[in-house]
Amino acid sequence: MTTDRHRFDIVGQLAPLRRYARSLTRDETDAEDLVQEALVRAYEKRESFRPERNLRAWLLSILHNIFVDRIRARRSEQLRIGHAGNLAPHSEAPPQDHAVRLAQVRQTFLALPEEQRAALHLVAIEGLSYAEAATTLAIPIGTLMSRLGRARATLRAIEDGPVLIERPDPTRIHHLKIVGGSDDTTD
Repeated sequence: MTTDRHRFDIVGQLAPLRRYARSLTRDETDAEDLVQEALVRAYEKRESFRPERNLRAWLLSILHNIFVDRIRARRSEQLRIGHAGNLAPHSEAPPQDHAVRLAQVRQTFLALPEEQRAALHLVAIEGLSYAEAATTLAIPIGTLMSRLGRARATLRAIEDGPVLIERPDPTRIHHLKIVGGSDDTTD
């Protein structure tokens, strides 16, 4: 057996795996189960790992594939988990501005569609390149960039406030930034 041929150090990759799993599942217990299953599968498939490949990206890809498999196998459970967040009682926001802001960003991030949340997590939090993230998600790089753009636009909307604000003229849209155009309006 040639285990010394390349370093297969998955212990050093536990933190990124746990972060990504929490991002996907939105549940600490499910995330730990997902990481454990991914590690078992990685260990079983360790001979298929190519040393020229990024180990973290390979492990994140395994974790992502297991997550997708679980979604396909348990659609009804995923719907229940998704609705459980809506049933949780809302707590009062803390008075500190930064805590409120962080809660808004977190809530918006977790409310993103799974595809956008996964793409943003891999690129922004895990630091994978677009190519590595696209490979991990098994999608074309253009699709990844589109998902990133939509996710980032949703998060930027927190800064801009609501897109539509009631004004005396209800046909006017306020605080809507047009890409490639101007925010100036003439009356």
